[in-house]
Formats: sequence, structure tokens, C-alpha cells
Amino acid sequence: MKTRTSLLTAAVLVAGIAAGPSVLPAAASAPDASTTARATTGQSPDTALESAIAGLPSADATAALVRVGGTEGVWRGSSGVHDLRTGRPADPAARFRAGSVTKVFTAAVALQLAEEGRLDLDRSARSYLPDLIPASYAGVTVRQLLDHTHGIPAPDFPGTTVEEWYANRFQVHDPEDMVRSATSKKPEFAPGERQHYLNIGYTVAGLLIERVTHDSYERQVARRVLGPLGLRDTYFPGPNPRITGPHNHGYQTMRLDDGTTGLRDVSVWGATDAWAAGNLVSTTADLERFTRALFRGRIVRGPLLEEMFTLPRVTDFRTGEPAAYSAGLSMKVLGGREVWGKTGGRWGYNAAIASTRDGSRTLVYSVNSTDAKGQDMNRTAEKLMVATYGRP
Repeated sequence: MKTRTSLLTAAVLVAGIAAGPSVLPAAASAPDASTTARATTGQSPDTALESAIAGLPSADATAALVRVGGTEGVWRGSSGVHDLRTGRPADPAARFRAGSVTKVFTAAVALQLAEEGRLDLDRSARSYLPDLIPASYAGVTVRQLLDHTHGIPAPDFPGTTVEEWYANRFQVHDPEDMVRSATSKKPEFAPGERQHYLNIGYTVAGLLIERVTHDSYERQVARRVLGPLGLRDTYFPGPNPRITGPHNHGYQTMRLDDGTTGLRDVSVWGATDAWAAGNLVSTTADLERFTRALFRGRIVRGPLLEEMFTLPRVTDFRTGEPAAYSAGLSMKVLGGREVWGKTGGRWGYNAAIASTRDGSRTLVYSVNSTDAKGQDMNRTAEKLMVATYGRP
């Protein structure tokens, strides 16, 4: 996209596509001293939380960073290693790829613009982007983009396996091209009839934000959310495949060059395919501050905040189960109460923000998972959710 490309700096353009990432055997491990969970507050550690992240690195994760807060108590913990080669303890303040947690930021900005009268949630996306959205998708509204009831299929990307995606990890994807690819296909269902969680709705939403503000999506998020909340370690890397600043390495289980299966260091991997749906880099401290502010109504206010806590009355396109996604968030009943939040996954990294509606119990984590973007929830991440809120 021309306006976006013109914003890139020379530093971004020359960043890290140098030597290939290191490869380690699946059994690679680190000294025991680096795998002990640590509570970093003055309070007694929560045994269940400590147990959830003990013993890293393991087969499913190499590190975990956790912050639990709210009126029910505060706990901070970290476990695992910065990288498998040195075995240094994981950095609790490290940056990581937040994946689809990005969608919460995108939804928040879109809802702010709705509050200002610059976006109408009931108006069609095509009315804002007539040059991009074809007539076959004329019925898709802004609200349907945000709650995944739009029916637009995913765009085409090269490759079908993690190994093929790894080979294309430095490819730069243009948001408009992704929308053209997706909307060239037939709708999956009529707008508003079903729910299918996909990135494409948020790619369109990012372009809507740019169209109505005459500014870049990234600058709007920074001006409206990152700056006001003082989220100094949160940023959009753009096409830079590296995480700048301190970060723990991410590893992914895949087929290696010699034909065996093992762990490959995937810390350097571009995320332009996700853009407004999943390109954010952050820290647990920043995401905890964001979560508190969001649930207290400091970012999105009044009736529009309710959009984030209202599930559409439709069923899931694949499973037939009731819809679980609202505008930006998702909901799951854990321990007998509603927990709202968002998980995210990029290769080598899983992240999540979660909270009860009243903010009495919040959770933010980063898990350096070796099975990121898998069909099932990472085991370490699942144990953290259960330890914080209880079982489904």
C-alpha cells in the first residue's frame, strides 16, 4: 500500500534477514536452575500458578511469563529460558509477539471512531471502501467485521505446512492485496448468519480506520491507545521480522533440513500476513495495563464498550456451537463465571489477556510454545487459565 510503504524507515528495510535461525534437537534442554517458577511480588506464591509454569523448558514450551492481578490478589511469575543454547533464565520483562491480542486494540480504535461518529457500525464496509470491497460483499457491516459474522473467507497464502510457511517467513503481505484475494471468492455464508473466526475481518477493519482517519492504522493505535496508556514497550514491527529489544527466543517443532523433527528457532519471522489482526509486539506489563484500562472503560466508553461484551446470537460456522466472539474479545465460562479476553499465537509464541467483567481477576501471559498456532490450546497456556480461573 503506497501510503504505508512511504512510512518505512531505512532501519526497518535493512533489518534482520541475515543468517538463518539456529536449529536444535527436540530434546534440547537447559540447566534446572533456569526452569524454576518465581513469584516476584512480596506475596506468597499461588501454588497452582507456580505449578502451571514449573519445569520449563518442556516438550510444549520453553518459557512462560505471567501476571495475575485484580482485587482477588496479585501474582507475578516466570519460568523457562531466554534461549536453549545458553540456558539463561527467561527475562520476565521481555517483549513477545502478541498475535491476535492485536484484534482487541483494533476493535477498541474502531469503537472509538464509532463514538466520534466517524464509523457507523451498521453501515456497510463497502460504503467506506467502494474501490476495494466488491458488490458481492455489499451487505457486510462494520460490526460484522469486528464480531466475525461477515462471511468473508480467508485470503490465499503460499504454502500449506509450517515448513512451507517458514520458507516464506520474510514475504511482505499487503493488506489490500489480502482483501482482494479473500473477496474474489464466494462468501462462506450470508452476513450476520454465522460466525467464523478469521483474520480477514480485522484486515478490512484496519483499512477502514485508515480510510476514515486519513492516517496509518499503526499511528492511530499509537495515538489513541499506546500513548495515552504509556505502553512504551508495545509497538508494530511492520515488515521488520525481528523483535527489537529484549525478548526470549521462540521455537517451533517442525521437520528439519536433515529430515528429522525437532525445534527450530523462529524468533525472526515476519508477521505482515496478520497486520491489524495480529502484528503487535508487547510485554506482560503493558498488556496488563491495557487490560485494566479497557475493562474499566478508560479506552472505549459507554454503550460502545458493551459491543465488546455482547456475543452475536448465531452459531459457529464449523462447530455449530453458540458464538464465542464479540467485537475484539471472546468469552468462556471458567470456574462457573464468565471470563472475557483474547488469546493470540504466532510461531514460537502464545499470548493472552483475560479478565472477569468486574476486573476482580485478570491474567496476562506469554508462553513460548513449541506448538503455536496448533489446533489445540498449548498445555502450559491451558494450565495457566485453569489455575487462574478454574475449569470450564
